[in-house]
Amino acid sequence: MAVIGVLNMTNAMRFSVWICALFSAGALWAQTAAQPTLPTVKLTINGKALTAEVADDNTERATGLMFREKLAEDSGMLFVMPQVDEATFWMRNTLIPLSVAYIDPTGTILEIHEMKPRDETPIRSKFPYVAYALEMDKGWFEKKGILPGDRIIGLPAAPR
Repeated sequence: MAVIGVLNMTNAMRFSVWICALFSAGALWAQTAAQPTLPTVKLTINGKALTAEVADDNTERATGLMFREKLAEDSGMLFVMPQVDEATFWMRNTLIPLSVAYIDPTGTILEIHEMKPRDETPIRSKFPYVAYALEMDKGWFEKKGILPGDRIIGLPAAPR
């Protein structure tokens, strides 16, 4: 699940983002089951193919992989992020261990973090603008030899 930080914005923009966040949070508290499977995109990293569901609106990003019991092999979820200065993820109601890669607008992986099921400790990006986040089974990136600095091919257009 994503919580999007709001830094360096005007007061009106900050208010709008917080209103959207509050609406999404209300939907979150009511969330008791996995969201339906989202449309997918085929991605490639260093010749390794994967399929990712695309979460590209507030509700889809807020729900993420909550209540899912497993991921298909070489499958995950791609979060298309609105332009903000900081991205933060945690594992509320997420039952499977995951790895998350924070990705810049060019498709370059900035950092990869391991996440524990149901752990609500925020995992903040260390970089100022994250355009995407890709969640895969825990250890997937390491098993495939994928590291920060590698580029992802096939991403939808970066948000503006």
